Amino acid sequence: MTAALPHHIEAASPHVMNTYGRLPIALSHGQGCRVWDVNGKCYLDALGGIAVNTLGHNHPQLVPALQDQISKLIHCSNYYHVPLQETLAAKLVELSGLENVFFCSTGLEANEAALKLARKYGHDKGIERPEVVVYEKAFHGRSIATLSATGNAKVQAGFGPLVEGFIRVPLNDIEAIKKATAGNPNVTAVFFEAIQGEGGVHPMDDQYMRDIRKLCDERDWLLMIDEVQCGMGRTGKWFAHQWSGIKPDVMPLAKGLGSGVPIGAVVCGPKAAQIFKVGNHGTTFGGNPLAMRAGVETIRIMEDDNIIANAITTGEHLRAALERDLSGLAGVVNIRGRGLMLGIELALPCGELLKQAADEGLLISVTADCVIRLVPPLIMTTAEADQVVAILVPLIQQFLHDKTPGKSVPVASPINE
Repeated sequence: MTAALPHHIEAASPHVMNTYGRLPIALSHGQGCRVWDVNGKCYLDALGGIAVNTLGHNHPQLVPALQDQISKLIHCSNYYHVPLQETLAAKLVELSGLENVFFCSTGLEANEAALKLARKYGHDKGIERPEVVVYEKAFHGRSIATLSATGNAKVQAGFGPLVEGFIRVPLNDIEAIKKATAGNPNVTAVFFEAIQGEGGVHPMDDQYMRDIRKLCDERDWLLMIDEVQCGMGRTGKWFAHQWSGIKPDVMPLAKGLGSGVPIGAVVCGPKAAQIFKVGNHGTTFGGNPLAMRAGVETIRIMEDDNIIANAITTGEHLRAALERDLSGLAGVVNIRGRGLMLGIELALPCGELLKQAADEGLLISVTADCVIRLVPPLIMTTAEADQVVAILVPLIQQFLHDKTPGKSVPVASPINE
């Protein structure tokens, strides 16, 4: 008698609001850099929950620590002191060289708080209508204020009127920002991602960041660097701006800080640390003991296991392999990024590669329509990186062959740091 095959479970969410273009996959559990769906299929995770699962899945030290915290206290509100807030804040201050921290629950909230800081900073200086410099292709969130700061017309469509008070400039062009702000007394801050994530994995040049730091100092503006996606060791330093040797005045964090537990933070230097007073800002869930324990344990494990060095080693290995196999291939425009935050830009929209990769057992992202984004857990090994390349490169080659037969398309340029 032949045993019956297990029933296939369809991935569907008919009672959940339809706000995501989901793949027909429902994940069940994970281990390290691999996850399994409800039907038992295994996937290599090169997405990491969109740069969130720093320590991968089911980490043998993180999970028991969170179980311990759940048995003690999950939430208590900010009416009271939360000792783990001070523990995590002190560590973030140590790692960043800044001064103090506000805790929230998401990157959007952290960026919203940064924008409020910029406005309050202006009002405290007597500026009635403060303005903030933001960037083309930026993505800071989907609230009305962060959406207005975002440089993506597609995600803004249908939600006007947007919030006023933003001056938009191109990336890595110091003369453009000087021209856009010339003679404007209302500017209070410059706000950018050290490496744009949703915008297509576009890094800010190290020299440009140094030039902006100098400009902000000269004009008494706040330098606010969004490290929500590129921070927490992803590029091979704790925070991506540290490659340039500067310090921001305001630094929003989230994503990888809690290895999957929702957490956001705004880390401030001396110029911004005392802007908010009692009653100026707040949150219900932010800074709860469970999230704080997740942040404390994530950093402890990263330090104990030298995870940041691994991000450099594995990131360089992965990048070199992609360069080896894709450079010179017609239709590959550019390979760029740092550490384990890499983007492969193609000459045409490639969203269909998400499902094709998943069918082959690889989880990736496509952002800005034509950029394959790789942001795996920071524990990924070089052997696993080789597996990513072994699956992904043939898919890219076949995709470009099918989409551009006989056509003249751009050829890849060297990696842009």
